[in-house]
Amino acid sequence: MASAGSRRVLIIVQNLPVPFDRRVWMEATTLQRAGYQVSVICPKAKGFTRSREVLEDVEIHRYGLPVDAKGAIGFVVEFAWCWTRTLMKSLRIAVAGRGFDVIHACNPPDTYWLLALLYRPFGTRFIFDHHDLSPEMYEAKFGRSDGLPMRGLRWLERLTFRTADVVIATNQSHKRIAVERGGVRSERVYVVRSGPDLARLKVFPRDESWKAGKRFLVTYLGEICAQDGVEYLVQAMRYLRDSLGRHDVQCVLVGGGPHQDAVKRFAQEQGVGDVCTFTGRVSDEELCRILSSADVAVDPDPKTPWSDQSTMNKIMEYMFFGLPIVGFALTENQTSARDAMVVADGNDPAGLARTIRDLLDEPGRREIMSQSGQERLRSALAWEHSVPHLLAAYEAALNGR
Repeated sequence: MASAGSRRVLIIVQNLPVPFDRRVWMEATTLQRAGYQVSVICPKAKGFTRSREVLEDVEIHRYGLPVDAKGAIGFVVEFAWCWTRTLMKSLRIAVAGRGFDVIHACNPPDTYWLLALLYRPFGTRFIFDHHDLSPEMYEAKFGRSDGLPMRGLRWLERLTFRTADVVIATNQSHKRIAVERGGVRSERVYVVRSGPDLARLKVFPRDESWKAGKRFLVTYLGEICAQDGVEYLVQAMRYLRDSLGRHDVQCVLVGGGPHQDAVKRFAQEQGVGDVCTFTGRVSDEELCRILSSADVAVDPDPKTPWSDQSTMNKIMEYMFFGLPIVGFALTENQTSARDAMVVADGNDPAGLARTIRDLLDEPGRREIMSQSGQERLRSALAWEHSVPHLLAAYEAALNGR
């Protein structure tokens, strides 16, 4: 399948469709511009229902999901279905499509090492793009740190690391795990951060309508999943209003996700449905308009082994819009944001609320944090700074280093 000098890539992502998955789409288009022929296999989702289309010279192949996974058994069924559909589409691409010399698999889940082994006799290289810590994510979702599912996830993770020719890590914490837990040589691990593409984002004039007549706007951005702690933000809004007497704050939560309906119901139960606006997924332009109108951004992820070692993409997008950030003491979030972030005490909604209040009452401090975040993003974290590392990882994989 591979030939000397060939530069054909198959990217596999199961978590989100492209181009909605921003990291994967930036990787795909960057490789395409660098001279690679890029195909992507991903699931379908609302707004991304075409089985095949070509965008920016990237060929996208999508498959439907027959189940909405709930619980451990549901996820096993979903993983098996997605793996089988990905195998079928990869065969079609190999035989009747562009072909591929590199399989670039993004997790979760850690199951595509077997697909890489099937194609290895044809000279295909395998790059593992380590987006998430699957064992730690399982613990954060289900509250279990042991048992058969956890042992299975660690086994799959080890086999993925061992099969990979090159590992791409999103941050230094993930690189450390690849080396220490996965047994990967340090020189085979390339850190490719998920900073935003600055050309995609635009600052708009403030739109006061998002404040619903209030003085201040607090915002949250991201897929709403069980492990993301968005309930903490809802509880913080209740504490901010009922215990701290702040009736001048509106919160807009941008993003969909499997847990969104549950959080919306929780907001109603907490009596703050009127001060928490849930937008669902929005267009890029509307996203930019909302973030351009906000005063403070929040990442309510509680501190867990998963969240502490993960880079939250929302942090960099907040920084682009000059938003001072409030969150808990998470190592990688603080590494990204530095002085653009202020840390709330513990995993405590009341502490989150008090920190938001204090920041809203200090406009001078917010301005300093805003400038710090924008400068750090442009000088170190924007996607353009990750491009050389991505291309170096590919050169290493294809050259067999």
